[in-house]
Amino acid sequence: MKIYALPFFLLSAGISSLFVPVVMNHSHPTGGINGKQGPDTTIRYQQEMHLRNIRQLTKNGDYAEAYFSFDDSMITFQAKSREWGAECDQIYAFPFINGDMLKQKPQLISNGVGRTTCSYFMPGDKTILYASTRSGGPACPPEPERRADGKYLWPIYNDFDIYIADLSGNIVDTLVKHEGYDAEATVSPDGKMVVFTSDRTGDLELFTCNIDGSNVKQVTSGLGYDGGAFFSPDSRQLVFRASRPQTMEAVKEYKDLLKEGLVAPTNMEIYTCNVDGSELKQITNLGKANWAPFFHPSGKKIIFSSNHAGARGFEFNLYMINTDGSGLERISYDPVFDAFPMFSYDGKKLIFSSNRNNGGTRFTNLFIADWVE
Repeated sequence: MKIYALPFFLLSAGISSLFVPVVMNHSHPTGGINGKQGPDTTIRYQQEMHLRNIRQLTKNGDYAEAYFSFDDSMITFQAKSREWGAECDQIYAFPFINGDMLKQKPQLISNGVGRTTCSYFMPGDKTILYASTRSGGPACPPEPERRADGKYLWPIYNDFDIYIADLSGNIVDTLVKHEGYDAEATVSPDGKMVVFTSDRTGDLELFTCNIDGSNVKQVTSGLGYDGGAFFSPDSRQLVFRASRPQTMEAVKEYKDLLKEGLVAPTNMEIYTCNVDGSELKQITNLGKANWAPFFHPSGKKIIFSSNHAGARGFEFNLYMINTDGSGLERISYDPVFDAFPMFSYDGKKLIFSSNRNNGGTRFTNLFIADWVE
């Protein structure tokens, strides 16, 4: 028996190292190495027909939200790694096509200041946007104390604002800032817009702005946590995950937690809408936590992470679904955790985070694979 801690990251807001302890037997899926029980060392499972030539990019830490540069030559991501001196999530960039992070430390973008999340390349691949609590001080902000009721919660830090840095880590601009939470920003494929999550209305809603931070517009307005949004390949639509409390009890709990700067992330579904908020559609109705969505290169499907099929709530795998809610297909098969998928701009690669091949540790690593239709 090994004790694992599932790194249930703040859904596309990247608050990592918040662990849900679980106890499980995690042996090799074919009965162990050489027929013996032991830690899982699987890189690719036989059922993963859409994934080929999987390559592990990191080790010995918690790595998430890796996103490609516009020319598909680099990635930017967040990491908590003692080997790299990152005690809480920091932002890095690396030219993965001709480099090896298992041998070479990537470029630190966030300078080790505060807690950071949600980095994304800006047009031209010379700068990167990311959210940081640096305005509240250089230290990592405290994580929520374990509650007596045992509820699993995420912190919504008021000091999060969205900055732009060059590839050496120099801050060149503050893109979005207000007295509250601004984070979870991504850039449209046409390079013209940014979408992000903010609590400036008193609720956690999606907003868009121009690439220079001007012309901020509210996109969503339904009560609940709207976040982790990405643009469609044609930059006309958004896909995101949302909680929608329905009962009086659920609404009260959501509002009370939000006043404390907290969110319970256990019930979410995938939604789409136009960039102006029109034609809002609920795509999944699976129950439990469905999150980290990203459009398939065709724009007609969505890949996302879900624990809806798990018996114990911590088994997250990647699934794909048509934009009309039909054709649900399972993509990944790690018995613990697969999440944060992103397709390369040319549609040939998929990068994601997984607990696979961590040798029985708590580590979550980055993996990249050739995508097979």
